[in-house]
Amino acid sequence: MSNGDLFYVCGSVLAVSAVAISVLGLRVKSFPGRFAPLVALWFVALVGASTTFAVLHAQDEQEAKAAELSEAGEEAEEEEAGAPIQGESEAEAEGEAPSKPTESSAAATTLKLAADPTQIAFDTTKLSAKAGKVTIDFDNPSALEHDVAIEQDGKQIAISETIVKSKTSVSADLQPGTYTFLCTIPGHAEAGMEGTLTVQ
Repeated sequence: MSNGDLFYVCGSVLAVSAVAISVLGLRVKSFPGRFAPLVALWFVALVGASTTFAVLHAQDEQEAKAAELSEAGEEAEEEEAGAPIQGESEAEAEGEAPSKPTESSAAATTLKLAADPTQIAFDTTKLSAKAGKVTIDFDNPSALEHDVAIEQDGKQIAISETIVKSKTSVSADLQPGTYTFLCTIPGHAEAGMEGTLTVQ
């Protein structure tokens, strides 16, 4: 039996004994008489046993709670150790290799293009880039307004804002192929502001 069970047994016996002694004392005038030392010793033993087992039971409960707290702390540490570190994806935490970026997201090309400061022309008529996101940084030092657009087979894919003595850019996700870059201001492409963009 555990200390808790023994405490409850002793306490119950003490309570029953107290009731029994009280009943006997009321019904038998000569009680306890010569049995008084035995009755006193009985109650001292019961009270001492109850007190002892109560203390031991309390210590057992404290030890059990301490063990529970220690176990909970170990579980929390294990959970923290197994959780993904900051910036780590769930796939990496589970041992899976992170997915590789697609070709479109992996390849990003930035090209430089400028307008002639005195003539209606670009500084080049040929550009090349890798498939993926292609950005054309456009510089127009001229007093004439210009823009730059990307087309394929006569279909416009992207276009920048129109600027004068300023800089802008235009971006598009492009597949391998041949494209045209040009200024869409009326007459400018016909005057020479047009070129070929080759995407590989």
